[in-house]
Amino acid sequence: MIRSVLMGLAAGARAMTPLAVVANAARTGKLPADNGAPKLLAHPLVSLGATAIAAYEIAGDKQKTAPDRIITPAVIIRSCNAAFAGMAMAPRKHRFAAAAVAGGTAMLASYVTYAARMRAMNGKRQLSTGAIEDALTLSIAIAAATAPMPEVLTHFTTPTTPGHDGPA
Repeated sequence: MIRSVLMGLAAGARAMTPLAVVANAARTGKLPADNGAPKLLAHPLVSLGATAIAAYEIAGDKQKTAPDRIITPAVIIRSCNAAFAGMAMAPRKHRFAAAAVAGGTAMLASYVTYAARMRAMNGKRQLSTGAIEDALTLSIAIAAATAPMPEVLTHFTTPTTPGHDGPA
């Protein structure tokens, strides 16, 4: 579920980045094995379209007229995109729980990242603070989708046999 939490954090800052990163990871075969991603997600046009929309969001975020990420429609979209990304990265048997965790994390992260960005912009330019936020968000999303998870984190999701505590 750590992947879902991380993707929810990324979605709190950028609504479309999780979808773009997961689509690109699906297209290149870098999603974890036994993932819950629909086959269509791996199509090159889906990856390209999601990436284009995410790039547009990143550019639009730097505009003074950009809406706040905490307006209700934005929070809903962030949560839905995070839920879809969380589901796509999780093992099939955990996809609904992963979607709930990612969506809930995105909802909370929307408000936390908004507050952090407003505080960081105090006396600073929107472009520089946004670029830093973009770099952090993209790094978190890519790591969530493609990085190998340490064994200690997978211990809790590995099936065990009676009398056995987990992986050896």
